Amino acid sequence: MKSFSDFGIDVPAGRTGEVPTTCPQCAPHRKKNPKARCLSVNVDKGVWKCNHCDWRGSLQEGIHDRSNPFAHRAKTYHKPEYSGVTPESGHMLDWFAKRGISANVVRRNRISVAKVWMPQVEGEVSAIRFPYFRDGQVVNIKSRDHQKNFRMESGAERILYGMDDCVGFETLIIVEGEIDKLSFEVAGFLNCVSVPDGAPSPTSKDYTSKFSFLESAEEFLNGFKKIILAVDNDPAGQKLEEELARRLGAECCLRVEWPDGCKDANVVLLNHGADTVKNCIENARPYPVAGIFEVDDFSEQINRMYEKGLPPGARPGWPSLNALITFQPGQWTTVTGIPGHGKSEVIDAFMINLANKYGWTFAVFSPENQPLELHFQKLAEKYIGKPFFNPNRMAREEMESAKSWIADHFTFVLPESDGVSVENILKLARIAVRRKGVTGIVIDPWNELDHCRPASFSETEYISASLTKIRRFARENGVHVWLVAHPAKLRKEKNERGEMAYPVPTPYDISGSAHWRNKADNCITVYRDVMSTTDLVQVHVQKVRFKHCGKPGVVELRYDRMTGRYEEPFGTPLDLDDDGDAA
Repeated sequence: MKSFSDFGIDVPAGRTGEVPTTCPQCAPHRKKNPKARCLSVNVDKGVWKCNHCDWRGSLQEGIHDRSNPFAHRAKTYHKPEYSGVTPESGHMLDWFAKRGISANVVRRNRISVAKVWMPQVEGEVSAIRFPYFRDGQVVNIKSRDHQKNFRMESGAERILYGMDDCVGFETLIIVEGEIDKLSFEVAGFLNCVSVPDGAPSPTSKDYTSKFSFLESAEEFLNGFKKIILAVDNDPAGQKLEEELARRLGAECCLRVEWPDGCKDANVVLLNHGADTVKNCIENARPYPVAGIFEVDDFSEQINRMYEKGLPPGARPGWPSLNALITFQPGQWTTVTGIPGHGKSEVIDAFMINLANKYGWTFAVFSPENQPLELHFQKLAEKYIGKPFFNPNRMAREEMESAKSWIADHFTFVLPESDGVSVENILKLARIAVRRKGVTGIVIDPWNELDHCRPASFSETEYISASLTKIRRFARENGVHVWLVAHPAKLRKEKNERGEMAYPVPTPYDISGSAHWRNKADNCITVYRDVMSTTDLVQVHVQKVRFKHCGKPGVVELRYDRMTGRYEEPFGTPLDLDDDGDAA
């Protein structure tokens, strides 16, 4: 029988019973407290379980499958073989020469030609191969044929192209393609990398997978004081630039402006020469940072607003509610309501709809929805439209589909040893923005946070300062924040039927401060008549700061208790897009 050491588990000699120790599975991936003794080992029974990542097993049976759908799973990648023999002459070097790339640059980057299976044409074709190096090893290979079809190696890790060239530099240049990276080398800059998959379409909803390379490059990127964004001058490139600045931090980024008529570095190299490429880098301007602006920084936005109007917000999903409120990145919404009236359910429905319709991703702090597998159940029911349990429940294939989809769109925030403060929630949310590109943050509810109010602050002053931090975070990171706060104790009043019932609360009823309404961009109250036999839920939109985002009003939605979904009460069709759904 195997020993604990065969599984990488360190148990001191001579110990018996329950022994806590570090987990070899998740410790290398934990940024905070990697030496935490989260693995519980029963030496006598020969079994173990990690309380952090749910890794478990036994000496007799080996490693078991994790039961926690949110547990960390270390990714394994295929490493392709690559000889990198570069022809000394031929069509490839001629092709590069026409693009201003010298043979020496091609050879130094070990670019080659080979027969490659290209799925777009369903056959083998002759293709240029760009090897992606990290620490001297080939991690991936991008192949490009003469028809401009591309493919990366199946199962290989997505990383930045040119990482090894940038060691020792304080400034990094990021471009959109390998040819642009090579163009910068011709102009004398080795400290340049290219994103692996170019720029996604501006309307793409797949920004999560397209930016997966940032997670593995986090330590590499943190080593640079300045990052120059030199991407393509087109709508896709502009979207890429905005997303990179948002995730990497606009305060450390600069942006390049290409000469008129030039889309990228290679076009500048061909049309104007290496000196102009160099001048573009030397004249790179700081990326606009929240709070520091000149008119030139947002001149294009002014022109766009004048010509096309204000951009629409993301619609919540039901036609009646769409007419009252839309959600814009950079804003925050107060959500209140009497406990048990469905605040969390409505926010979950918002998230499912926004993820479906717009590809939004979310970081969710919701301790009242723990354990996480129960929150998963609620989200899965809204996504699939079937209950998790009972004879009519979703099929296993549907559950697995929901698991994959929720994993792509949701990150769950659960602070560990540092406490559940506003600062720590936002710190973890910032990491989620960088790694996952989240566009929505949910804090549900406010009263579950650890509030360490300074002795010199009144409750009103403390809430004002905290809400200012949240508003600043939303603006600086381009996310929408939903902040749930319970009202103070209400007194029952006579309703229209002459019955004693609680009134519809407003943000002014939230304990502590009128700032809950005054500082919020939007205010929503969820209310239901608990004495009624219907499943109608009222959504009161009580404040919308910007008129292009909506207007105050109230709608009723019917709640389906089996699936957790909401629908219009009178058969109005749900607001569906070809690529979306509504919960």
